[in-house]
Amino acid sequence: MKFKELCSYFERIEKTTLRLKITRILSELFARLRQDEVQQAVYILTGRLGPLYQKKEFGLAEKTVISSVCEALSLERAFFDKIYQKAGDIGLAVEEIKKKTTSLYSYNPDVKELYKDLEEIADLEGKGSLLSKKKRLGSLICETDALSAKYLIRFVLGRLRLGFSDMTILDGLSWSAKGDKSLRQILEKAYHVHPDLGWLAVLVKKGRFEEIKSAKPKVFIPIIMMKAERVSDIKEIFEKIGSCLIEPKYDGFRLQVHFQKGKVRLFSRNLEDVSFMYPDILDGVRSQVKAKEMIFEGEAIGFDPESESFLPFQDTVQRRRKYNIEKAIARIPLKFFVFELLYKDGESFIDAPFYKRREVLEKSLRAKGDVSEEVLIPTELCEADNPVEAQSLFDRYISEGLEGIMAKKKDGIYKPAAREWNWIKFKRSYSGRLEDTIDAVVMGYYHGRGKRSGFGIGAFLVGVYDDQADVFKTIARIGTGLTDDQWREMKELCDKFRSEKKPVVYQVDKQLYPDVWVKPALVVEVRADEITRSPVHTAGREVAPDDPNTKLGVAKSGFALRFPRLERVRKDKRPEDATSLSELKKMFAYQFAKR
Repeated sequence: MKFKELCSYFERIEKTTLRLKITRILSELFARLRQDEVQQAVYILTGRLGPLYQKKEFGLAEKTVISSVCEALSLERAFFDKIYQKAGDIGLAVEEIKKKTTSLYSYNPDVKELYKDLEEIADLEGKGSLLSKKKRLGSLICETDALSAKYLIRFVLGRLRLGFSDMTILDGLSWSAKGDKSLRQILEKAYHVHPDLGWLAVLVKKGRFEEIKSAKPKVFIPIIMMKAERVSDIKEIFEKIGSCLIEPKYDGFRLQVHFQKGKVRLFSRNLEDVSFMYPDILDGVRSQVKAKEMIFEGEAIGFDPESESFLPFQDTVQRRRKYNIEKAIARIPLKFFVFELLYKDGESFIDAPFYKRREVLEKSLRAKGDVSEEVLIPTELCEADNPVEAQSLFDRYISEGLEGIMAKKKDGIYKPAAREWNWIKFKRSYSGRLEDTIDAVVMGYYHGRGKRSGFGIGAFLVGVYDDQADVFKTIARIGTGLTDDQWREMKELCDKFRSEKKPVVYQVDKQLYPDVWVKPALVVEVRADEITRSPVHTAGREVAPDDPNTKLGVAKSGFALRFPRLERVRKDKRPEDATSLSELKKMFAYQFAKR
């Protein structure tokens, strides 16, 4: 397939607001693609040069790309800026200019050829690489047709996002192979263990469905991490899972470790490879792991060796940096508390009961003798048969400065990406008021007034993820909790993912339409006083007539956050990792249970 034809599918997708229609367009596309090109096409569709966990970036700022365009098309910068300002999108501006030129394009690559060109540009490094990238990109823009040039520009700038999720691609693959969604469940299960849409697309095209069904963990391919349910009262833990194993809950950052013959890679919750940030953890893994290869998880938390106490999250998070890492290690040493085993020496432990996973995990770690020298430490694990025992553990961990407890079902399996009752978290913040935070997706922003008019942003709209419908629904409009610098940063972040129209995966009441739409990419942590009901928000708006909340006279209202304010941007989370609608409903119910 020619890249130009692929771009015509992009254009069709952009023109529809119906998710089902997008699925059908994707199905048609996948059916037309050959086996040897479907992988590259899927990567381009997702706006990446490879699977989600492989970060390959162009390193080209917008100013550099504009300069490349102007040089390649022999344009005056002022002329381009005028068209760009009117179009509001650099890709649209380039398309408009190329449509008006009389010269014919000379390069009509197929998908594989274009993908190779893009890979070569991204791989350029060293002295003079920026200039080389600029020239190579300029040649592609000059030689390709107007439609192709538009999407090339957007792809290179990371703005290709077409408004659908990875799950929509799985639906499209299923429809292309079976004519329905019957493959969706096995595709999704495989994707959670091996999150590579290109790999899955190739297997679907080849009809290798048994291989998809039997997908197993593989070292250096991150597994989408399991999530925990929450309760508002310790008694609920025992109502759900009975006698259980209790671990302390640390307020740090979760990492998944992949180890093979001395080589170590660390992945964050959003599958980003962050190995270079934590050389102290890498050294700890190499010296303490007793296995040829292994995949396991833990929580990294800052530790003060003088007071022998844990540091708060705002201190720990300072270790997440790209520069001056050695200085940060000296100032904030980390302890890595290990709690999960997923794979070891050719054997998957995902479907093994928790007690077995934990037993093998502890035997796989070498103790150094001196605890102060150990980086990897298995979390303390205590059995609790009743709420009194669990409460005692909870009180002890809180007194030690920790967040609370994690209760784990003894025979519970590890379910990648799932939030089920195999894990239950209970934190000191779970009470009648909403003292716990919510992770929300930024859906758009509003132009500022007064002082904020200079920032170009005065408030932003956020939503939660409806994992059943695969859409995002509004929960709050946030206009507080940011400093001047944070407002500028938020505007800059939002504009990277600016959308010319409402993304198809958004459900927003027209009263709340923002001035600028933002594609699903940014996750923020939000604090609020409580969850209330609102007629303008769409999260939880569908309330059945027999729902007990109807007695409040708000059956048609959605959920909203009372006095929402920004805590921080969660760069370690994907949009699909945001607080789910089902979780929000439980949090709302907990408030009434406490009153």
